[in-house]
Parts: sequence; C-alpha cells; structure tokens
Amino acid sequence: MLSTNKLAVLAFATFVALQAPAYADDAVIAKVGNLEIHQSELDLAVANLDPQLAQLPDDQKKVAALSAAIDVKLLAADAAAEKLDQTDEFKRRMQYLTDRELHNAYFKKHVVDIVTPEEVKARYDKEVAALPKQEEVHARHILVKTEDEAKDIIKQLDAGKDFAELAKEKSTDPNKSEGGDLGYFSRGRMVKEFEDAAFALEKGTYSKTPVKTDFGFHVIKVEDKRDAPPPPFEQVQDQVRQLVMRDKYLELLNKAKASAKIEISDETLRKGYDQANKQPEPGSEPVAPAPQQ
Repeated sequence: MLSTNKLAVLAFATFVALQAPAYADDAVIAKVGNLEIHQSELDLAVANLDPQLAQLPDDQKKVAALSAAIDVKLLAADAAAEKLDQTDEFKRRMQYLTDRELHNAYFKKHVVDIVTPEEVKARYDKEVAALPKQEEVHARHILVKTEDEAKDIIKQLDAGKDFAELAKEKSTDPNKSEGGDLGYFSRGRMVKEFEDAAFALEKGTYSKTPVKTDFGFHVIKVEDKRDAPPPPFEQVQDQVRQLVMRDKYLELLNKAKASAKIEISDETLRKGYDQANKQPEPGSEPVAPAPQQ
C-alpha cells in the first residue's frame, strides 16, 4: 500500500464509515408529541443502525430505524427538560461532534466530490504497472496410488494416448471429470514437489517420471505458461478509488499541518503521535494493491 501516516488512515476510515446518505425530500414522516421526525433523520438512523440490525431487509430496517429515532426523540426531550444539554460535559461532546462533522463535510467537498473516473483509471494503470511479474502455469494432472501405475500412464502417453482422456479414466483426483485440469496457478498454491515439477516443464510437455507427493503419484502436463494478469479494473475500481481519496485526504492534512503549530504537553503522547505520523522513506512501501483472488 502507499506510504501514509497511521492516524490519517484511521480518521479516513472513520469518515468513510460515518457518511450519511444523501436525500432530496426532507418530509415529515412521524410526529412525537409536538416534535417532528424528518426523512433526513430516518436516513441517519438507518445509516447508524447496529450492524446486526443493518443486515435486515430494507423494510424491516426502516422500521427498526424509525423505532430508534422515536426513542431518541422521547428521551432527548426529557433530557432537555432536565437541562442536560447545558452541562459542560455535554457541551464538550457537542463541540467534538461538531468538529468531526465539519471535518467530514470538508472531506466530502474537497475529496469525495472531486474524484473523477479518469483519476481512478489512471491510478489503476499506475498500480498495475508497478506489480511484479508473476509466472503462472496452466496444468493438468493424473493422480494414482502407486509409482508403477504412474509409469504405465507415462508409457501410454508416449504411445500417443490423450492426456485428458487418460485422466478421466485413471485419475483418483476429484477433478478427473475435467480431464485433470487444474487451471492456472502461481507458485505457493500447490505442494512443493508438485509445484517444482510443474514449473520446470515446458509448455505442451508432460512429466517423464512420476512426481511423488503426500497425495500419491502424479503425472503432470503443462498446457500453457503466462505472466499472471492483473485484477480487472471493474473488480477493483472501488478499492482504487479509496486509494485516490486517501491520497487527496493526506494532501489536505499535510497542507493543514504545515500551516499550524501542533503542541502536545504530555511527553509520552507527543512521542507516540510523532511516531504514528512519521512519514516512511519514499519507496519503502510497495505501491500496488494486494493481488485479487
């Protein structure tokens, strides 16, 4: 992933999690005494449902959210009557929540709303170009219990028998019905003995001696070799968009920090903050998304 300070990433993730849905119609959908509940409040209640309730079907989710909004209105009115909104603790919390929502609004205006499809595609192309080459092989195999059985299969192949047909007839592997086809795989996906033998073979050739693994004895044929293709843009564009947004967010933060003096009186907190915000050396982290399975 890209170089980034840890606190910025945490704040970025918090923003993404707390985004409220957009709405155009702010109609009154319920009344609690003289208090009104608007569509916007229901939308916020839906967005902030407990994760378990958030898994409900949409209709049930809206009912759960409305119930929660009504409960909030009822007790909020009682709390205001007791002047709980006038306490110093409440005011400090409201200031923090106000700052957080302003942070989110600024993020939306200067990051989320300005990211273009062209930027996302350009970033994808950059990430793909930085991916290291990784060889894949497309192989078939025939698995049998004994070495003699495997040697006999190799003799039949030498005599011109079709590999896929022999796999269907002789193999004990569950994929025998597909002619022993294992598809494409890269290093690290198969047991070492099998992998070493498969990657050592040339395209279109099969193993001339049985390959022993804990599963039995294999005869392997390599159908093709290639560099592993990158994940399709359509599959990862949402993740790439997150990378673009994170870069823009960090740019905003760095600009804001450059114009502000940050002082932390507690020595332990100061050292922790400085360490968490320490910028890695350029190139010390890979600039590429994790391969997609």
